Amino acid sequence: MDRISLAIIGAGTSGLLACKYALENGLNPVVFEAEEVVGGLWNHTIESTKLQNAKEAYLFADFPWPSSVKETFPSHNQVLEYVQSYAQHFGLFPYIKFNSKVISLDYFGHSHEEMEAWDLWGGTGKPFESKGKWQIMVQNTKTFSTEVHQVEFVILCVGRFSGVPTIPEFPPNQGPEVFNGKVMHSMDYSAMDNDKAAELIRRKRVTIVGSQKSAVDIAAECADANGVEYPCTMICRTAHWSLPSHNLWGVNFGLLYFTRFSELLVHKSGETFLLSILATLLSPLRWVISKFAESYLRWKLPLKKYGMVPKSSFLLDVSSCTVAILPENFYDKVEQGSIILKRSETIGFCREGLILNGQSQPLETDVVILATGYRGDQKLKCMFSSPVFQKHIIGSQSSMLPLYRQIIHSRIPQLAVIGYAEGFSNLMNSEIRCQWLTHFLSGKFELPSIREMEKDVRMWEDNLKLYSGKYIGRSCIGSVNIWYNDQLCKDMGRKYKRKKGIFAEFFQPYGPMDYVGLAHY
Repeated sequence: MDRISLAIIGAGTSGLLACKYALENGLNPVVFEAEEVVGGLWNHTIESTKLQNAKEAYLFADFPWPSSVKETFPSHNQVLEYVQSYAQHFGLFPYIKFNSKVISLDYFGHSHEEMEAWDLWGGTGKPFESKGKWQIMVQNTKTFSTEVHQVEFVILCVGRFSGVPTIPEFPPNQGPEVFNGKVMHSMDYSAMDNDKAAELIRRKRVTIVGSQKSAVDIAAECADANGVEYPCTMICRTAHWSLPSHNLWGVNFGLLYFTRFSELLVHKSGETFLLSILATLLSPLRWVISKFAESYLRWKLPLKKYGMVPKSSFLLDVSSCTVAILPENFYDKVEQGSIILKRSETIGFCREGLILNGQSQPLETDVVILATGYRGDQKLKCMFSSPVFQKHIIGSQSSMLPLYRQIIHSRIPQLAVIGYAEGFSNLMNSEIRCQWLTHFLSGKFELPSIREMEKDVRMWEDNLKLYSGKYIGRSCIGSVNIWYNDQLCKDMGRKYKRKKGIFAEFFQPYGPMDYVGLAHY
């Protein structure tokens, strides 16, 4: 049995960042990656996928995009090459064990009764001073042989948009098994190579179930392949606001929602009395900005014509990270007839296709792709052997993942999670979290007591529920991203107001370059 001080599970962007900053802080990590390449989810996207963020908002703070990438929104292949170049540039490959799938995590050295009595995280509040250890079982994905490693600290970087798909519930006797055609989840479609995916949809009646980013991307790809002769049908249960571009009435989306001033308009966890009063007084402006965005999208897109006007406010969708960027000319394809939009609260299968509520005849189709999301919480849960830790990690069905600073669970020792909580610049968020975590692992600051951490988690959840409502389970910090990063900077003893000048500080969007040098004293 090997002894490892620090194990990182996953070599996507979060895992690579964790490895890089661990090395910079004098730690000796080992990264377990189930596949034979780095890049995580970027290895499993459809051919037409492009970056939703402008590349200036999606970059490693100390590794710029190559000058050869001219596009504002690079293709998935360009993103993957960029991520691979990052790993090569910082010499991360020697620390990665490829084709190594972690199939279980088991903690030993302390009983659960002993751990429940702790006042400090891990019993000591320190990452490496406990007698407890993690036992990691790793399976070789080529030979299916297994190895067991003993580890002092584990960082989970397994992502949330892969692994465990969300499958809708179907009425009795109306499941996929009665359908004569092909049914798959978008996860499986995205994992196909381009030629096989093209063959699957060519000259087929394809139906997409879902309305988020994967759904619109696949629908656009099918429309490009088949045109109006074999239109793609997209079935939507809940409509959300989607953007044709990053501009709203000529104003950049980031200026409205990703500045320090925009965060003055919303209540924030742990805010002072003065900030609370200010957010209350500015709430009418918050409403005006939301309606400003909605009015543009109602004008720009034929939402009413196709029954796609969301019931939720634009602010709620921003706060729950359910706003997506539409593929180029998406509604032009709808107008041309190569994409057909339908609304249905429920769906069921029959031999010929799908049964939609309110429809007397089935929707005849050849292929059904369920773009219905993922169960990231279940993916994390299944990593643990202990039922107690399984219960701890997912919390309740109506709550966010209960992590202090979106990184540490107060009741699971010697373990951290990076890359689960959502924002509108996930790469930047993961990089700052990795810097915070490796600062902690290096002993540069200490965690509060378990009770204080749990209180802080409850405060954040109560606050985020004000704006994200029933979507709290997405653990989205989109409307308070700067405030969240402020807390991480303060913990590290770093300056949290990062811009030069008052105007820039309050009215320019924050991005990755504002946090350059954060890890260095």
